[in-house]
This record gives sequence, structure tokens and C-alpha cells, in this order.
Amino acid sequence: MENKEKPKGQRTGFSTGACSQAGVAACLVAFLEGAPPQEIAVRLPIGRKAVFPLADFCLDLHSDKDRPSATATIVKDAGDDPDVTHGASIITSVRITCVPGVRFFAGEGVGTVTKPGLGLAVGDPAINPVPREMIKNEFLLRQDDLKAWTSKHYGWSDPGMDVTISIPNGEVLAEKTLNGRLGILGGLSILGTKGIVVPFSTSAYRASISQAIDVALARDISTLVFTTGGQSEKFAQKIRSDLPEEAFIQIGDFTGFSLREAVKKKVGRVIMAGFLGKFSKLAAGVTQTHAAGSSVDLEFLSSVAREAGCPEAVCNEIAHANTARHAGEIALSAGCTGFFSFLGKRVTSQLKKTVKNELPIEVLLTNFDGTILSHEGDKTC
Repeated sequence: MENKEKPKGQRTGFSTGACSQAGVAACLVAFLEGAPPQEIAVRLPIGRKAVFPLADFCLDLHSDKDRPSATATIVKDAGDDPDVTHGASIITSVRITCVPGVRFFAGEGVGTVTKPGLGLAVGDPAINPVPREMIKNEFLLRQDDLKAWTSKHYGWSDPGMDVTISIPNGEVLAEKTLNGRLGILGGLSILGTKGIVVPFSTSAYRASISQAIDVALARDISTLVFTTGGQSEKFAQKIRSDLPEEAFIQIGDFTGFSLREAVKKKVGRVIMAGFLGKFSKLAAGVTQTHAAGSSVDLEFLSSVAREAGCPEAVCNEIAHANTARHAGEIALSAGCTGFFSFLGKRVTSQLKKTVKNELPIEVLLTNFDGTILSHEGDKTC
């Protein structure tokens, strides 16, 4: 693929949608030219040209005279982004028909939509709107040539196209995504609003968070619980068992992004649930909390303990703790429970700043056994 050399960690990649678009383009070129190209160039949604090599190709113009078919395989290169589909085979099968229009089907490893709120009808293949549009554009670019070709060879002059996208092992890979929670069952989604994947932006994960919010709103769920991971979500679900499963969204390290999406989509209320490590960073104003991008500031935690009235010896011990969790253990052992309340208030204040006070926010800090250490903010219960 056309992907200029960049320093390690900065190399961009391509989305599953871009690979599918390129595969369809290759199939259409093969129909018109009678043989597949070795590589195919397409214009991505952002307007950038990209060239994709074909890993495999099959052209069948004879076994079904009324429905010529072709299948292209492109191996996805996600660049330096930690994407679960990096190296996966994106297989697009195109069948030209005498029925006008473009239709989409989910093949092996591509999911099916089972819940509203994703911009796709329930029952549709999980091929997102922008990849669909780009694939349709590839058809429209060649529509006149295809009309002439089908008129000459098949006797009909208004052809349509059936597109089936498959990802071998996609159902297994989907277990590492949020698809199940979103109601996308049976495999992965074909994604990509830009066509490229920016390294370490985890753009697919951000898109999943945004979609999860849409799914919740489509079910008239006004209170969402953002959690930093699976364990914090499990504890939050026990604490707020009155809320449906779709209300709980694992946002990982993307607190700032998730809160801004909640404001943009007019969510009624957000409960932020997590543990001391992530919350110590949020309290200090860091809303992208990946370990590689920020570290726990133990001096800051020591100052919070001091503000909460903890003895100076405890504050000094916290300043020299091994981890945020260790700092919490020190405070608990000393009976300084006020430390957690003050930390929760700091987190609330920082998150409210992030959304310019445009969203009611609760903060729920728990211990690693699920015990509530602090519950602050715009509480309803």
C-alpha cells in the first residue's frame, strides 16, 4: 500500500472501509478489462489517493452468465496503530446483476446490526455509512462503462452490484472490540470515516465509544456510566443495577473525548466510575490517561491528602508510595478516608471544566473489591 516511511510509531494505516473500497474498485476494473490489476488506486474519504496491492483475486465471467462475479483480497495494514484487524484479510466479493442499485451483505466475520442507534437499520450488515458511500462512488465512477459492458455481454444496460465483505476469523477478533455491547453480532464492523488510521489514536475505539452513546440514546437512556475498563464496569453495574447494560460504556483512556461526545450528543447525565490510578490523573487535569502518556503524580496525591487533613507522616508516606493504589492503601490503613472524598471532588471539578459545566457529572471511585471510596458530583442517589 502507498504508505510513506515515517519514524517508528508514526506510520499511518488504512481502515477496513478503505480496504473494502479498494477491493470493490479492483473487481470493477477486472470486469471492464477482463483481468485483475496487480494494484488498485482509490480516492479516500479525506481526498487522499492511496494504492493497495492485491493479495489474491478471482474473476468468474462464465459459470453464472447472468451474474458475473469477482473477489479481491487485501491485507489490512493498520500502520503503527494497535488495531485488532491489522494483518487481517479483507475480502470483497462483487457480483454484477441486472437489478439497478448497490446492495451490501455480511460475509464470514462481518457482523450484523441488532440494535438501533448506529446509523444502520437493524438486520443490516455492519458496513458503516461512509464505507458504503465510497463503495457506491466506485460503482458510479464506472457506471457508464459498466452499462456498455453489460449491454454488450449480457443484454441489459442498467446494471446493479451486490457487495459481500468477509473477514476470516472476524468473529474471534470482534471479541476484542465493543461490538457485542453495541449490538453488532457475528463479527467485525467495516469502519472508517477518513479511510486512514492515525497511529495510536485508536480511532476505531473512539468510533466505538461514539456509537455506544448513540445506541444508548436510541433506547432513551439518559444516564450513562463511563468506566475505565472491564473490572470498574463490573463494580459500577452492581452499584447501578437499575441501569440497562447499554448505559455502561468502557471508555478506556479517552475521558476527555467521551465527555465531549456526551455533550455534543446531548446526554442527560454521566457517571464516571473507576479506580485510584486513573482518577489520580483525572484529578490533576489529565483527561488522556494512558500509562505511556502520563504518570501518577505522587506529590500531587500527597498534597490532596494534606488538604484532606491527613497527618503529615501519612502525606509523606504517600509521596513515596510505589503506585497510586499503594497511596490509597496507605490512606486507608491510616484511617484517612477524607483523602478519597477530596480526590473525588478534584476529579469532579476537572471533568466539569472539560465540558464547561454543560453536563451533570457524578464521580464514583471504588476500591479493587468494589467498595465505594468516594461518590461526588451531581449525585441523584
